[in-house]
Amino acid sequence: MPEVSTATRVVHAVCSHDCPDSCGVLVTVDEVSGRAVKLQGDPAHPVTRGFLCGKVAKYLDRVYSPDRLLYPMRRRLGAPKGPAGYGHAKGREADSFERITWDEALDEIAARLNKIAAEHGPESILPYSYAGTIGQLGYGSMDRRFFYRLGASQLNRTICSTAGGEALESVYGVKLGTDPRDFRHAKLIIAWGANIHGNNIHLWPFIEEARHAGARLIVIDPYRTRTAALADEHLAINPGTDAALALGMMHVILNMELHDADYIAQCTHGFEELRAEVVKSEYSPDNVAAATGIPAETIVRLARAYATTKPTAIRLNYGIQRSENGGTAVRAVAMLPLLTGAWKHQGGGLQLSTSGAFPFNSKATQMPELMYSSPLARASRVVNMVRLGEALTSQDAGVGGPPVKALFVYNSNPAAVAPNQNDVLRGMLRDDLFTVVHEQFFTDTADYADILLPAATFLETKDVQGAYGHNFAQLSQQAIAPLGEARSNVALFGDLARRMGFTEACFHDTEDDLIDQVLTTSHPWFAGVTRARLEQEGQVPLALPTDASGAVLPFSTAAWFRTPSGRGELTPVPVFHAPVESRGGTAARSGEYPLEFLPRKADNYMNSTFANIETHQKMQARTAGVLEMHQTDAAARGIVSGDAVEIFNGRGRIALHAVVNEQVAAGVVSARLDWNKLSAGAGNVNALTSERLTDIGEGPTFYSTLVEVQKVPERMPAES
Repeated sequence: MPEVSTATRVVHAVCSHDCPDSCGVLVTVDEVSGRAVKLQGDPAHPVTRGFLCGKVAKYLDRVYSPDRLLYPMRRRLGAPKGPAGYGHAKGREADSFERITWDEALDEIAARLNKIAAEHGPESILPYSYAGTIGQLGYGSMDRRFFYRLGASQLNRTICSTAGGEALESVYGVKLGTDPRDFRHAKLIIAWGANIHGNNIHLWPFIEEARHAGARLIVIDPYRTRTAALADEHLAINPGTDAALALGMMHVILNMELHDADYIAQCTHGFEELRAEVVKSEYSPDNVAAATGIPAETIVRLARAYATTKPTAIRLNYGIQRSENGGTAVRAVAMLPLLTGAWKHQGGGLQLSTSGAFPFNSKATQMPELMYSSPLARASRVVNMVRLGEALTSQDAGVGGPPVKALFVYNSNPAAVAPNQNDVLRGMLRDDLFTVVHEQFFTDTADYADILLPAATFLETKDVQGAYGHNFAQLSQQAIAPLGEARSNVALFGDLARRMGFTEACFHDTEDDLIDQVLTTSHPWFAGVTRARLEQEGQVPLALPTDASGAVLPFSTAAWFRTPSGRGELTPVPVFHAPVESRGGTAARSGEYPLEFLPRKADNYMNSTFANIETHQKMQARTAGVLEMHQTDAAARGIVSGDAVEIFNGRGRIALHAVVNEQVAAGVVSARLDWNKLSAGAGNVNALTSERLTDIGEGPTFYSTLVEVQKVPERMPAES
């Protein structure tokens, strides 16, 4: 670390990684060197309150890593695509790439994209991005303008939250929820598929306040997470059966007349249809117990406690929507506070996402009307990002039209995070696929690039941001100059648009222009949210309606709902169906793949982000390369902790080491997402997952995966 001068300045930024907390961050910058020397939470932020998660607390290790990609690079002539081999996260520049200038990079990209569009049509070009940054500018602004104007295929960005988000909106009409600060008032908190202590850490202090005042915390999760280990009770539900449990709770609540009839009459629609179905024996505690693995008496006790404790809050997270009936599961859980009137009480209700509270004018920054200025003069075809493997290996991208001939990746690492990994990698290996990757490191995806472009971190850009776990708009100031020749998404796609010959004035907009545009709205919840105020204060609360006491009580009255009926929708009535790839599904009947697989995210990474940083690897070392198994399943296969094992199904196989413990129940095995090239065999958990889609929102079904596990036999010593 270089010596720090006494002249420093402090800059307000916002963590832009894909997390509900959207932390306020204070960056101390050495005025002489321009280097960030300290990162800390902003104590003035009312929710994140001055501390950072373990991942971002070490963020300067990432910014100043010697492995940062800092200059544009081109694949060397004749260098094959793909990783150099196990453990080769470093040294790829010398092996396969040569440094070029930005002018050379932009010229080549523009020439190749124009040629591909002329020969195959612009829809043969596919952008691929997600939430590597969730700032309004970085997530989607100039990039969307560029691809709309080009006429490229559109990407349906479903890989994270569409099933749950669309399900929540179908019940409430908008993605809103209980304010995190109000969890302190709850008397019962249910963390349903929510590892709060692992990936929503700034909610945890409010939960602890509630517990110190006598509240109980119950965790519903098939895995014994950090949160489950700290809870008053952990209910280890079978994967993919959350809808059954929610319907079983409704069965108990309605049969015991524990519902809030007045609230239901005033604020819901379809109650009689719902009651007629859920009181049937199909959702009796005994039948639900058989599906979920939770004892019938526990289901009754849970339902009674939920309905009779006031206030009660559910922290629902996206894990439950990553199975085939995941949208239905979210709908069913989201209906529970409507039946009990939990929304009437401060500290009651439910939180999945608060993102619907932010009325950003994204149409102004993304400009979808530019599609009609493209050579197609129409809306282009849509490719679901979950089915990237199919899109890259079929002749019509799986949706009709030309094959994908160019792939432009930014804000994502699809070689690691996309399902059906073997098809994804097979597609990315194609010699006739031109691939551009805008990245900060030599990720798994970067290994397949033809052109590599250096991307800026959130300390090196300016952006405006909402949140999906609280109700504060924030401005992230640029703290330091981009390292090397790194560029933001705004700079990259503005430069490339001009290089492509796009003459529209919008491609000259600055970051400040875009921020002003995205804040241009007459919505009353954005009253007082201006760039000038954000630049002065850092974060500004949304002007949400309050009751006479000043409390924000979403859905406490019918005025909050944005559904067609103007009330909470209880129809169509949710129905539980076992996922095809589950112990109760049709794929399990053959017995070929008898174990349910949980491909979990690592607690100390953000999806695949941070996986290559040594400090984060040390924090994650205990579970890296590990398959967790229950004793029952391990013993049946002659496996003990430390054994080398293979986990496999019809899509692929990966090599891990077994750890036999009580983190999973019998019939379930679990492993963590990691980079492929940092794993033995150069593959990760997505070698096993499918491209099957959810029932709502066309999202991924990562947690509906069946596998088998076998011990790897020890090699016989070679004969002398």
